[in-house]
Amino acid sequence: TSSHTRVGILNNPSSKIKEDNTAIARGILAAFLTQNNSNLKSFLSKLSKEETVKSLASGTKIVKFVIPGMDGDTFEKKYNTLGLDLIKTHQMFCQEVLKLLPGQMAVISNGR
Repeated sequence: TSSHTRVGILNNPSSKIKEDNTAIARGILAAFLTQNNSNLKSFLSKLSKEETVKSLASGTKIVKFVIPGMDGDTFEKKYNTLGLDLIKTHQMFCQEVLKLLPGQMAVISNGR
């Protein structure tokens, strides 16, 4: 959030939600819940890189990607305790309320 923009994210996965295929989604949610804006932006940029995605898919722990300045302990604790139910709730909201198909992306704006 800033005086100009506020950003949020909802997950709308197209595949079955499991721990091994939600590392990035859980990392994003944990970062949103625990980090300040500048660290969040830098961390999300790092998470969105293709080499990071491949590394996480091959089993690298997400804490390896924590950037300097982040509260790594708080992030790791939230990441490890963030259940899959939150992602399932996001998915249900996207499909039932927003009427998106599984995996479909959208941008929702509510300007002043």
